[in-house]
Amino acid sequence: MDTSQEYDQVISRCRKVFVYKMKDYGPSWRILRPQSVTDQILIKANRIRTLEENGVSQVGEDIWPEFMGIINYGIIGLIQLERGSSTSIDMSAEEALSLFDSLIAATKQLMTAKNTDYGEAWREMRISSYTDLILTKLQRIKHIENHQGATLVSEGIDANYQDIINYAVFALIKHDEQSA
Repeated sequence: MDTSQEYDQVISRCRKVFVYKMKDYGPSWRILRPQSVTDQILIKANRIRTLEENGVSQVGEDIWPEFMGIINYGIIGLIQLERGSSTSIDMSAEEALSLFDSLIAATKQLMTAKNTDYGEAWREMRISSYTDLILTKLQRIKHIENHQGATLVSEGIDANYQDIINYAVFALIKHDEQSA
């Protein structure tokens, strides 16, 4: 299988969870400000790192659902950046899913371009490195958020969210390959 197909398989699973969550809660996340989305991703990434270092889960859940959550919250973050937060649920589940699809397509396109330039170097990396890179990107986002989105020469928050999504996808692809 090639990277594009593997990517699509991971996203298909994440999209399914996104759809189920929408049925359970609707797009209640529309109320979250972008900074709160960043913090939700941070919580998940910190849990992954803790489990990687300690090797034991007190709640009986491993790291793989957390990577899926990072992907879905990353898309939510991109939606919130594009639409702004709201004080009410102002979007239908269908509209949220349409945005999910268009934003993940753009994120996959970025992955494809970078993957070509870097020669699939991600395949040689450890999953724990993806965790560290996600945590680094989150610190960058928090810094940018604290400066009202201003950067001098660096990528913006959206590009960092896309990189986070792609690192989480890579982790899940590697996990799938190791589990096969």
